[in-house]
Amino acid sequence: MRRLKLKKLIRKNISQIKPYQPGKPIEELQREIGSQEIIKLASNENVLPPSAKVISAIKKSLNKLNRYPDGNCYYLKKKLAKKLKVKPANLVVGNGSDEIIVLALRAFLRPGDEVVIADPTFLIYKIAAQVEGAKIRFVPLKGLKYDLEAMASAVTPKTKIIFIANPDNPTGTYLSRSEIKRFLPRIPAKTIIFFDEAYFEFAKDCSNFPDTLKLTNRRNIITTRSFSKIHSLAGLRIGYGVASEEIVDYLNRVREPFNVNSLAQVAALAALDDPQHVKRTLEMVKKGKRYLYQQLNKLELRYTPSATNFILIDLNRNARPVIEDLLKNGLIVRSMTAWGLKNFVRVTIGTMKQNTKFINVLKIYLNRR
Repeated sequence: MRRLKLKKLIRKNISQIKPYQPGKPIEELQREIGSQEIIKLASNENVLPPSAKVISAIKKSLNKLNRYPDGNCYYLKKKLAKKLKVKPANLVVGNGSDEIIVLALRAFLRPGDEVVIADPTFLIYKIAAQVEGAKIRFVPLKGLKYDLEAMASAVTPKTKIIFIANPDNPTGTYLSRSEIKRFLPRIPAKTIIFFDEAYFEFAKDCSNFPDTLKLTNRRNIITTRSFSKIHSLAGLRIGYGVASEEIVDYLNRVREPFNVNSLAQVAALAALDDPQHVKRTLEMVKKGKRYLYQQLNKLELRYTPSATNFILIDLNRNARPVIEDLLKNGLIVRSMTAWGLKNFVRVTIGTMKQNTKFINVLKIYLNRR
């Protein structure tokens, strides 16, 4: 009997996708180097654990796991709507804000449609668009920042979605209110503008940062935010999108019925009631960022000033040997090879103890060379 070749069954666009490569798990590095003290600064996570309020709420809900979660996230949307000053009907909740990227593409793309994506930027835009078979128009960054003028010029009658990460991952740069204001009139109403604001809380006090939620009355705007970063809930995968009622209705038509688990919903509700955790996180990031900038300046290494909880660093050499040396010393940082930035690393801002160890190990490596 001849063996069937699976490659013949797979859609051509799927076979051409390069899967997303996550960072090395802490447990795997512990096994490799035989050390219990591992510092992971690779995935833009909040290095602080969830707040006591969140942990308590989760524990109280554990005996309800025999029930399906609330498929409409009723209570979470009610609380979010009040906080954001929108209607619950303007909200869609996802298994991480990443899922809403997938839902938007699934709901609105037709065969032959195009998407516009910066290059490089958050990798999921490209992967999710490839899954849906979209034609992708890549627009190079300009000085490690989105070139909105070029992105607007890349729009054609077939362009269905433009993805804009603000602030951006992996660069940490952001687009101002005035830049967005000049950009919007150039985009036709039939093209959806998708603002991914996963790092919004770290950037909202930046000069002239746009308030895209005021644009929800426009029929072609989607804004997403996340509980993963500021609220320390990356392991539970929960985020949300804000858009017109019409857009949300279509997103819900392609959304899985129970896409957000019950513990994630409970945790997010509790997180919204804990502004002190947000304050602690922002203070830690601000202090850590100031320290890292000072130390990188002393090492004469270039970096991109960041509006997020991470820093993109130019090592001015192939980053791979540096990353391997850091790993041997129990430090996990993110290689930027997948983004085409082989001389760069992306480093999450950690506690002062973690930041100090990163700088000390990096300094020793550079001094040896």
